[in-house]
Amino acid sequence: MQSMTDYYSAVQLRADRWSALREATGALVRAPGGRMAKSLTTKIDGLLHSLAPIEAYWAFPGTAAFDMLRRAFDTGHYEDLAFTVQRITRALTSGAYRRRHIPLDRDGTESDDHEDEAMQSLEARAHTKPYFEVMIVDNLNEHQERWLKSNFSRMRRPEDPFHYETVVVPSLQDALVGVLFNHNIQAIVVRPGLILESKVDLPILARYLNRAGGMEALEELDPGNYGPELCRMIARVRPELDAYLITDRSVEDIAGLDLGICRRVFYNQEDFLELHLNIIRGVQSRYKTPFFTALMEYSKQPTGVFHAMPISRGKSISRSHWIQDMGAFYGPNIFLAETSATSGGLDSLLEPIGPIKEAQRLASRAFGSKQTYFATNGTSTCNKIVVQGLIRPGDIVLVDRDCHKSHHYGMVLSGAQVCYLDSYPLNEYSMYGAVPLREMKKQLLELKAAGKLDRVRMLLLTNCTFDGIVYNVERVMEECLAIKPDLVFLWDEAWFAFARFGPTYRQRTAMNAANNLRERLRSEEHIKAFDAQQEVLKDADTETLLNTRLIPPPTSRVRVYATQSTHKTLTSLRQGSMIHVNDQDFKGEVEASFREAYMTHTSTSPNYQIIASLDVGRRQVELEGFEFVQRQVEAAMSMRRAISTHPLLQKYFKVLAAGDMIPEAHRESGVTSYYDPEQGWTDMWECWEKDEFVLDATRVTLSVGGTGWDGDTFKTDILMDKYGIQINKTSRNTVLFMTNIGTTRSSVAYLIEVLVEIARELDELQDDASMMERRGFEKRVSNLMDDLPPLPDFSRFHDAFRSGSETPEGDIRSAFFLSYDEKNCDYLELDGSIHDAMASGDPVVSSQFIIPYPPGFPILVPGQVVSPEILSFMRALDVSEIHGYRGDLGLRVFTQDALKRAGEANQARLKLNDARAKL
Repeated sequence: MQSMTDYYSAVQLRADRWSALREATGALVRAPGGRMAKSLTTKIDGLLHSLAPIEAYWAFPGTAAFDMLRRAFDTGHYEDLAFTVQRITRALTSGAYRRRHIPLDRDGTESDDHEDEAMQSLEARAHTKPYFEVMIVDNLNEHQERWLKSNFSRMRRPEDPFHYETVVVPSLQDALVGVLFNHNIQAIVVRPGLILESKVDLPILARYLNRAGGMEALEELDPGNYGPELCRMIARVRPELDAYLITDRSVEDIAGLDLGICRRVFYNQEDFLELHLNIIRGVQSRYKTPFFTALMEYSKQPTGVFHAMPISRGKSISRSHWIQDMGAFYGPNIFLAETSATSGGLDSLLEPIGPIKEAQRLASRAFGSKQTYFATNGTSTCNKIVVQGLIRPGDIVLVDRDCHKSHHYGMVLSGAQVCYLDSYPLNEYSMYGAVPLREMKKQLLELKAAGKLDRVRMLLLTNCTFDGIVYNVERVMEECLAIKPDLVFLWDEAWFAFARFGPTYRQRTAMNAANNLRERLRSEEHIKAFDAQQEVLKDADTETLLNTRLIPPPTSRVRVYATQSTHKTLTSLRQGSMIHVNDQDFKGEVEASFREAYMTHTSTSPNYQIIASLDVGRRQVELEGFEFVQRQVEAAMSMRRAISTHPLLQKYFKVLAAGDMIPEAHRESGVTSYYDPEQGWTDMWECWEKDEFVLDATRVTLSVGGTGWDGDTFKTDILMDKYGIQINKTSRNTVLFMTNIGTTRSSVAYLIEVLVEIARELDELQDDASMMERRGFEKRVSNLMDDLPPLPDFSRFHDAFRSGSETPEGDIRSAFFLSYDEKNCDYLELDGSIHDAMASGDPVVSSQFIIPYPPGFPILVPGQVVSPEILSFMRALDVSEIHGYRGDLGLRVFTQDALKRAGEANQARLKLNDARAKL
């Protein structure tokens, strides 16, 4: 039996324990007097003992059924035990308990053949009432618990849209563990009799309490406040849930308390019907999908189509003799729901007043924003909308240099003065990390010293990066606001939409950090802390400010935007994305320009199927996002552990851990890896709460240089062509495996099998290789692991595109459009003429973006001077797609004459600006 340290979560532990129990009880029944009988009974006893505290948090099979198993074992009724265990395990695996009552005694009429929920047709599953569980928190004896459960059962009505079962826990600690453990829970009923401490003593469960925080302070809390405090604490870890507080305290006592997720307070009453109706209504409010429902209703209406789109209602397909295969492939509904009309309740994305507006409001609630906007052409467009909506020509924007190319194009469109920030390099793996906070503060302080702070408008960062580096979002905003109190933040969370629905991950999302910051800035404690620090830092120099954790003034404006590729990490059709806004000045300052930018970039013919998928994807994450994200992290952690501990895989592969991808200076917790073979799992919560950067565990970067293949060859020739495993991110010696909410344990197992097979084949090749072949292999490995060119930093903008020498920002727009005239440009070959040009002493300046894909960020931008380091890096690139580079012609650069004319025009413009400033 595996020890508890082998499991990242209690959910995995529970599933494997039930499977092991089924196998052990079955084996005992088959050979009750065999030589293994004694060891099997010992194993069964241990499994029952380990499952007992876990099952207290689940409605199925429930504590009563579990006690029945224990009695059957203790009395030697092994056949009854094996039968019931098998039925429970199959119901848990198939999901049958969610659809119907499962009799657990041998006289029950239920068939053993529980159809796997995943094997049912989508239509059959759609007509099943969704199932959830309600947690009741009260310290009850067995008789009282049965009475309470029966009262809830009697409230069920045939017309209820959902079906639920209840699970009772006695204490505040149990409730916190339960909501973080049992993903079926959608509502909590908090009764006056709850106690503080749990009687459960299981390390893997105790670890869950760390996520709720504040347990030490509860010891001094008045027991009368346990209920309100529980609602508040649950709001921190699972804000999507509904809570109902039953209390005997007065209205006046309750009114001033923070009740967190509490939807309603019941005073001194046991009105089970009203409570039942509120529970159903609360779940219904998350279940409803305004636009998807309207689209389904539209598809059922008989209509005459007299507008654009022949494909509407499928007419152009059904009447065709040549494209019937398209109709057969997609089915009729997608065409019945296709229209260019905004009538029939379908609403307009550009001017939403109906179901789209309501769907966006619900998305705003789900993701914690103040406003949310849907986009149907990807996060690239979302990025341009935000940048164009907030940035005016001449505004200075601090930009993560290796952010997605859409941001750089947004800078061109807006006419921003771009100040690029360099991420820390990981030269040994040919990838970048993220921008250190010290670098951001340094640039802001330099701009302040140059008298340009008033022109600084925005800080733009990628969170999390393609490779999984995640910022301490709240700390970044705090310290930057301490220097520039009205700074706007744009967080590109294209790969991080799922993070909102995991308690550990949520704390590093833009919207969560913005809400926390808004609340903290108003507090008396913050005001006192700010005043005290101002006294200390009154005459501080730059180095002191860089080394101090700065506190923002209470008058700071929280202005935060996040763009998310919903389709990348949650359920949505391709190009479905969202813009989340949490800007205190949005209504007064930004709304009009943002609306114009939205109109500029949003199609007047948006895809309704994408909008509907965003609506449904929001419903999913509000009701089961916690479960899916939890399983996603579990799958990734299992992958990490399996590869890291397999002796054969260790010869050729290495899973990069936090210690490999984040320098020690940025890991205050000291955590180097989420898993250690000797100590087991490290609790992620500590480093996610403290460290400047953390590693997203759902992204598994595998170093493959030890195989002798570079990342692109390993991806294309081995994984994709030979085994059908699809990935899209590589570096010179790594490949990135990204888990998502659809990743299963089976797919992880298949990947491990493939890697083991590859390693065995490499072993066989080495066994049969000649001495020269071995030397060749070793040389290839050395070239991939040791002889790597250093990653280049951003060099500089040419003086023709700068507004001064004291700060580094540049006018990317002027350089971009200067290249439109081909007479201003020339081509230089990487292995030829470019050397002569650079040797002449004249700067070689790129006339366009040079973007290797993946990962999709520029290594050169228009107006940037080409450095020897950038040139070396370009030669070493091993990706097949480099946007902006012509292999047949070379690198497109500005001529010296064009740079001279541009420089003269720039100087004249700067003089004119100075004259205007003096006037």
